[in-house]
Amino acid sequence: MRVGCPREIKNHEYRVGLTPGSVREYVAHGHEVLVETGAGAGIGADDNAYRAAGATIAKTAADVFAKSDMIVKVKEPQPSEWVQLRDGQILYTYLHLAPDPEQTKGLLASGVTAVAYETVTDDRGGLPLLAPMSEVAGRLSIQAGATALHKANGGRGVLLGGVPGVLPGKVAVLGGGVVGLHAAKMAAGLGADVTIIDRSIPRLRQLDDIFGGRVHTRYSTVEALEEECFSADIVVGAVLIPGAAAPKLVTREMLSGMKKGSVLVDVAIDQGGCFETSHATTHADPTYEVDGVIHYCVANMPGAVPVTSAHALNNATLHHGLQLADKGLKALVDDHHLRNGLNVHRGKITNRAVAEALGYEMVEPKAVLAA
Repeated sequence: MRVGCPREIKNHEYRVGLTPGSVREYVAHGHEVLVETGAGAGIGADDNAYRAAGATIAKTAADVFAKSDMIVKVKEPQPSEWVQLRDGQILYTYLHLAPDPEQTKGLLASGVTAVAYETVTDDRGGLPLLAPMSEVAGRLSIQAGATALHKANGGRGVLLGGVPGVLPGKVAVLGGGVVGLHAAKMAAGLGADVTIIDRSIPRLRQLDDIFGGRVHTRYSTVEALEEECFSADIVVGAVLIPGAAAPKLVTREMLSGMKKGSVLVDVAIDQGGCFETSHATTHADPTYEVDGVIHYCVANMPGAVPVTSAHALNNATLHHGLQLADKGLKALVDDHHLRNGLNVHRGKITNRAVAEALGYEMVEPKAVLAA
């Protein structure tokens, strides 16, 4: 199979779908790899590094899309990209379709088979291809929130860790999954006063054991959300319903009860955001203010640290990518966890959460793959 890797074109996106190390693995499996010139520049991998790994360098993205049987990316295809996809081609990348009806229409019209990293599952009930970027985004959320708290950036002027004689800042983390865990680790490591809110009592017990009392845990109710958000200097939105639009946990009305200059960091923005006042921003212009509260809603947070995040992502996606290259659509038939990643196939929506969010009829993956 010919596997193509175009350069990412989303604003300030420096990651790459295939590192030179991953290219070597595809080549070792007998596949041809076509990489757009400059695709790895953001991680310090020039065209010569890809050539040494066995790739052919393409002059344009159009060459990659036109000549490849499978496209491996990081972020969802942009409008100029989805029009280049075609029937019979496999797209392997993050998609986040539930809050993105235009991309969904584009993928349906193309006839492509689109496998989304964020809905591939594992035997433990986890999302193994989403997890590494959730780890990165969770940790970055505290760095970003702490910077936004600086007075010069419009924040309250609070140092998260405090100093002797001065209380530390308060951080409320909404959601105790992978993002929430890593956000809490970073915040607690800085010395902040941290509370994690979640609706799963077993998960709250796990978190309590992990942190040994250094982080507070609270069951999620409207009252708990209000109390923690009103007292927090930073609120991290870390909720996830796999494949579906994120629930709106913090309403516009609640902002009036929050401290002026406090910060909302919406890590769920890829799935539409979990704050009512959220809208996607970029690394070029990451924050905005609503009712005196700073909002940080960058939709590709891990793109800020591409050397770390691109390698972490490739570590997670390589195995399933090789399955797709080796077997084609048969890989989706043989592996139900990979099949859970199938969101679109030849004009049909094959993920229930996406179908429900956007009002499409959902077709069972097994049915369309057998057709």
